[in-house]
This record gives sequence, structure tokens and C-alpha cells, in this order.
Amino acid sequence: MLAASIRSVLAEPRAPDPPPRAWWDWTLVGALLVAAAGEAIFRSDVPARPLATVVAVLVIPALLWRRTHPLLATAVGFGGAMVLHLPMLLGDTDDVMLYAMVSLLLLPYALYRWASGPEALLGTAIVAVPAVVGLATSETAGDVIGGTTVLVASFALGAAMRYRAVARQREVQQVRALERGELARELHDTVAHHVSAIAIQAQAGRAVAATDPASAVEALAVIEAEASRTLYEMRTMVRVLRDGEAADYAPQRGVGDLDELTRMSHVVQVHRGGDLAGLPQPVETAVYRICQESVTNAIRHALHPTAISVEVTGDVDVVRLRVHDDGQAARPATSVGYGVLGMAERARLLGGACQAGPDPLGGWTVEATLPREMAREVRR
Repeated sequence: MLAASIRSVLAEPRAPDPPPRAWWDWTLVGALLVAAAGEAIFRSDVPARPLATVVAVLVIPALLWRRTHPLLATAVGFGGAMVLHLPMLLGDTDDVMLYAMVSLLLLPYALYRWASGPEALLGTAIVAVPAVVGLATSETAGDVIGGTTVLVASFALGAAMRYRAVARQREVQQVRALERGELARELHDTVAHHVSAIAIQAQAGRAVAATDPASAVEALAVIEAEASRTLYEMRTMVRVLRDGEAADYAPQRGVGDLDELTRMSHVVQVHRGGDLAGLPQPVETAVYRICQESVTNAIRHALHPTAISVEVTGDVDVVRLRVHDDGQAARPATSVGYGVLGMAERARLLGGACQAGPDPLGGWTVEATLPREMAREVRR
């Protein structure tokens, strides 16, 4: 069991997509350097102030690399802490560490949050050396217990946040996979429709081939067009299908069914404009599904909305939709729900885009743009 656990830790990769260095990182490091300089000037009770100051100035900037290079930052930070323990070990000197060095507790957190398994093990050993020395030289049991608790809490918080991020990523992947499977089922229905049309046209062409060659040629042209669309949509279906899900043959909703959304609440209003005729079935269904999800979210999350407007407009090349509610925003602007992720994934798979968020004029707005015709692959 222990060997399996060690192998599992060693196989753990680095956490993906660490956030880039931001302005608050520079602000934090700058504030800590100013604090360290202030201590060096005004704290006369610190033994070996020149050494403590030099170490703090060299160590604190390592925090800037705690996410992208967690092991290196940890080695620099706790290596500096070990240097400050040397006067205590070699002589009868009290703690020479500045208060600003407490910021090193960010490094164990970052190590377990962002590092790979081997890096985390090595970093833990690096942290343990000065930590054990410092605790061993503590004068009271309370200092030992408190210091151990704080250090372990830093490690534990980093591991917990890593687990939470991994769980979130898996849930997002599940949402995207479900949306892909749903779109694939809808494409299956569309492909079945095209194949039926091809069969009917082939029968008609065969029936009139001997007596009306011109009609037979027209039937062949229709067959060619339907076959081209069918080939593209079959390739799309294969590309987006996941987990071998069975097709669902239930009728798909479309632009003509948007009025049904008004039954969800008396504040829902539907407006259609432009040319919305002749849309491919996947686009029709995507319009309906995005509008339906947006209205559902507005009813569930908006506080006291007096109007939820659904606007769908057909332009020359694209279909635009906008769903807006005037309720008070009960949804945090920084949080992206799984419904929003599903809508964005559906739009992306069809070559469009979808975004949702607080409206500058109040309320919440969902906007999406879908291509009127799904892109065709270039013939080779």
C-alpha cells in the first residue's frame, strides 16, 4: 500500500495553467521589502540585523516565482531561513529572523498547489530541515505546537486547493463531453433526414430517367448537395461524439418553438427578426437550447426581474441571439456556471461564440453568434 501511494505521488504531474504573475504579486513583494527595510531600521532588538536584512531582501522576491517554479522558490526561501538559523546553532544568539519572513509560509502552499509529485516530495524535505531546526530551538511547547500547526496548515491548504481545482476541471470536462454528446445526437437526426432525402430523390430520378432526363439531372444535383452536407455532418458527428452514447430520436426544438419559453414565466418576452428561414437543424436547435438555458438561469438566479427579453435576429451570414434580464445580479461576475460552459461549448462546436455576464446597464445578458451555415470542409 505504501509503495503504491509513493508511486502515485511520483506520477503526479504539475498542476496545469498556473496563473501568470500579476500586479498584486509585485505589490505584495514590494510591501514585504518595505516592511523588511523598516524592521532593519527601527528594530534594534534583532540580533545580526545586517544578515537578517540581506537574507530577507534576497529571499522575498522568490515569491514572484512561487507558482511557475515552486520548487526553486521553496529552495531559495527556506535555504535563506536555514542561513538565519546558523547563528543560533553556532552561538548563543536569539532568533535573527525579521517578521517579514513569515511570508515564506506562502511557499509550502504553492509547493503543494502547483508542483509535481517529485517536486513536492523534494520541497517538503527542503522545508523540513530549517523547520525542524527552528522548532528544536523553541523555548516552549506552545511555540512548537503553534509552529507545527501553521506549517502543516500551509501544506494542507495547498493540497486542498489543488484537489478542488482538479475536481472543478473534471466537472467542466464532463459538461463539455455531455454537450458534445447532445450535439452529436442532434447531428445524427439531421444526417438521417438528409439520407432520407437522398433516397427519395434517387427513387424519383430512377422513375423519370427514361422519360424525362432533365428531371433526372435535377434529382442528381439535389442528391449531390444532400450527400455533401451529409458527409460534412457525419464527420462533425464523429468528431464531437464521446463515450459511444446512443442516439436520441426525440424531435429537436428550433427557432419556431421559442414562444414556448413564455410559459416558463410571465416576464419572458420573445422577439424574432430578420431572415430565420432555412437554418440547418443543429443551428436551429442551438438557438433554442441557448435561449432556453439563459431564460432558466434568469428565472433561477436573478433577483426580482420584471422582464426577461429573448431576441433572435437572422442576418445574412449569422444568427444573433440576446437574452437579457433586468433583475439584481445574484450571480458573482467571476463565477462561470456549468450551464454557461455548456452554451459556450455548443456555440464553439458550430463555429460560433457565446458569452454571458453582468450587463453594464444592469441585469445579466447572454449573447451568442452562430454561423448561418455550418462551414464546409474544403474539397481536396
